[in-house]
Amino acid sequence: MQFGIFSVSDVTTDPTTGRTPSEAERIKAIVTIAKKAEEVGLDVFALGEHHNPPFVSSSPTTTLAYIAAQTSTLQLSTATTLITTNDPVKIAEDYAMLQHLADGRVDLMMGRGNTGPVYPWFGQDIRNGIQLAIEHYALLRRLWREDVVTWEGRFRTPLQGFTAIPRPLDGVPPFVWHGSIRSPEIAEQAAYYGDGFFHNNIFWPMEHTKQMVQLYRQRFEHYGHGSADQAIVGLGGQVFMRKNSQDAVREFRPYFDNAPVYGHGPSLEDFTEQTPLTVGSPQQVIDRTLGFREDVGDYQRQLFLMDHAGLPLKAVLEQLDLLGEEVVPVLRKEFAARRPAHVPDAPTHAGLLAAARAAAAADDSGAAPTAPAVVAR
Repeated sequence: MQFGIFSVSDVTTDPTTGRTPSEAERIKAIVTIAKKAEEVGLDVFALGEHHNPPFVSSSPTTTLAYIAAQTSTLQLSTATTLITTNDPVKIAEDYAMLQHLADGRVDLMMGRGNTGPVYPWFGQDIRNGIQLAIEHYALLRRLWREDVVTWEGRFRTPLQGFTAIPRPLDGVPPFVWHGSIRSPEIAEQAAYYGDGFFHNNIFWPMEHTKQMVQLYRQRFEHYGHGSADQAIVGLGGQVFMRKNSQDAVREFRPYFDNAPVYGHGPSLEDFTEQTPLTVGSPQQVIDRTLGFREDVGDYQRQLFLMDHAGLPLKAVLEQLDLLGEEVVPVLRKEFAARRPAHVPDAPTHAGLLAAARAAAAADDSGAAPTAPAVVAR
């Protein structure tokens, strides 16, 4: 199982000091946080895509390439890549390039985005959001899997004999997660292709997350990719820790109350009761996270939001020390002990390449290949 962090890249005033970091400071802090994630033994760093204040990450590929050059084991992902307002041709080329630069340590999380004004900024209509996600992703898959593509659709100009460059590393496209909080159509899309489904459960009750993941698992099995419990699932979450839980609550409260996403709403106590947000000791985070398995089954990726709401860099790095030293080692051991042997690990470039070579060898010999856990459709 993979453990990591994701950043939404907000530039937020620290409510305890009144200081707002510059964009340059925030960008540099994101790089520092990613490098620290690898240092403390985490597996994944994921970066969101935004095109409006108070966020700063408009070009995840640029930032992730810079991080790739300064890390060696960290899996680099997005959280999210806007499949609706980005041109799938540009996504195909940008992320294949990043895949080469990072030696395969790249995957993507596709999403529609939740900021309405972004759509017209990029020549689209939010009312077409689902249809855009479906059509653009279908084209993206072809661009990565076919050397020459002729295509015509509804939302962009046709392609005639087009080749996206560079081609994916080793002929294996980056693995794709489909991120959604509330859209069953996206869970269906992930299941249809045998891709991963990521539910960023930082806002909703766990019962809602459970229903969305169950739908994806059922449809994954329906489309013949494996049994429902072999579907590739990821979860988001947010934690804030101190050795003493009362200290964590006291320190985090002003940041929660003024957060750009959920601030000025329910109380911290109500929000932690109703959603997976965990503010307390490392043991409380361990217990809460292990409980996710009871609702969604065995899953492959757990990402935590750590640098949100104006938290100073020093506090974020302290959180990562606690996560790497006290929380993740226990979670790795416990999740591994509970996972049945037939449930797959999270996909990596090495694993996908091995599966592709095994399938090619089986085709050459005429033998029936061993079915991989994730089948490309």
